[in-house]
Amino acid sequence: MTSLGKDTGTILEGSTDQWRDKKRYLWLIGLVVPSLAFAALGLHALTGWGVWLWIGPIVILVVVPAIDLLAGLDRSNPPDDVIEALENDRYYRWITYLFLPIQYAGFVVGFWLISTGDLAVVDKIGLAATIGSIGGIGINTAHELGHKKESHERWLSKIALAQSFYGHFYIEHNRGHHVRVATPEDPASSRFGESFYRFWPRTVFGSLRSAWRLEKRRYARHDKHPFRIGNDVLNAWLMSAVLWGAMLLWLGVGILPYLLLQAVVGFSLLEVVNYMEHYGMLRQKVRSRGKERYERVAPSHSWNSNNIATNVLLYHLQRHSDHHANPTRRYQTLRDFEESPVLPTGYAGMIVLALVPPLWRRVMDPRVLAHFDDDVRGANISPHNREKVLAKYPAPAATADPPGRHAAGNHQSGKDIRQAATRRGGQCPGCGYVYDEAVGDPREGFPAGTPWSAVPDNWCCPDCGVREKIDFVVPGTVSA
Repeated sequence: MTSLGKDTGTILEGSTDQWRDKKRYLWLIGLVVPSLAFAALGLHALTGWGVWLWIGPIVILVVVPAIDLLAGLDRSNPPDDVIEALENDRYYRWITYLFLPIQYAGFVVGFWLISTGDLAVVDKIGLAATIGSIGGIGINTAHELGHKKESHERWLSKIALAQSFYGHFYIEHNRGHHVRVATPEDPASSRFGESFYRFWPRTVFGSLRSAWRLEKRRYARHDKHPFRIGNDVLNAWLMSAVLWGAMLLWLGVGILPYLLLQAVVGFSLLEVVNYMEHYGMLRQKVRSRGKERYERVAPSHSWNSNNIATNVLLYHLQRHSDHHANPTRRYQTLRDFEESPVLPTGYAGMIVLALVPPLWRRVMDPRVLAHFDDDVRGANISPHNREKVLAKYPAPAATADPPGRHAAGNHQSGKDIRQAATRRGGQCPGCGYVYDEAVGDPREGFPAGTPWSAVPDNWCCPDCGVREKIDFVVPGTVSA
């Protein structure tokens, strides 16, 4: 019999032989989302009711939150010794692959109807919002694919992003957000006291600037300018330009406002999820090699949710703590951590709260405060209203200093670092990526023969984007 951890639903060791993924076929529900365009068109044709064309926002903001409340939680984890087999089960990959053709079939048919159908303006807006909602969930599919090492999955990620003209997310999320998450420097980490409407322009434009800087820096290591087709920002935008250009040539310039609307809806859906995932979370500064750096990302730096309905729709995105610890891990193997802060409901319901700032603050601010033991100085506070926040939530009298400042950290010792500087390469202890001096990493700007000592200390693993050079270990000491 499968045994469960006390009060957590976590499967214990010894249950491996009988363990089965109870959500194996529930993951197919994720394909309902890209099918919403066809549901909208079919139900509108049958009834003539324009409300059906708004089915995307209705499902995301009303139906899924209600199902989350009724379906409850799932905190079960796969046992450690089945994770490798579960990762290698291609059934789970094909579910994400199938999202894309359904997504783009609905996109094309939907815009054909906007252009040629006898629809009122409000109906066209509703259909564009539905297509944008699908594109927004498609960005989550791109997120799942873009973290993988296989090149074809990374290209599929860019294809999924083309609809929303948000291809720079591929670079900024992997190489920017995952490095700076839960710090003031990260445009995609929201701050305590910051409303979604203040966060939106900061993350949209900040992420774009960051993505460009990352690619510009990569090409600078090649001593080349960044205006090249290999630039992952430019080639992702080129995909969008080709897609949108083809649609405009086919259906006319009249669809342009609706193309723009669906794109804004799509990437705004992504950014409202970003807003809730790390609200108020802050990694503290630690000392390493005589310098300050942020502590390693821990389960306590991401808000989690185990509401099963949203989890199967979003490929376990709500198990965000494990995702940040192991970005290349596939969705079916992501685990729940007991120490992770927990949202009061699933992401779908939290979107509704985020759109109403007073309601959001009423629900979330006490949770952030409790997470930092009632000392708000440990949170990532919005500079815009920092004084107001500190006045409203004074520090406990017994606490003199902000929590966690210059903590001891869990990084390598000086001896380990010296060993790392003299060896002929290093291996990421998180995802297993290996830097070999003989091979180098030409894509990263390190041609074959580049010594390990010449790689900057703040260079991050190109596969997981989590571990910096000084975290790397002797090659062969961890499994890939």
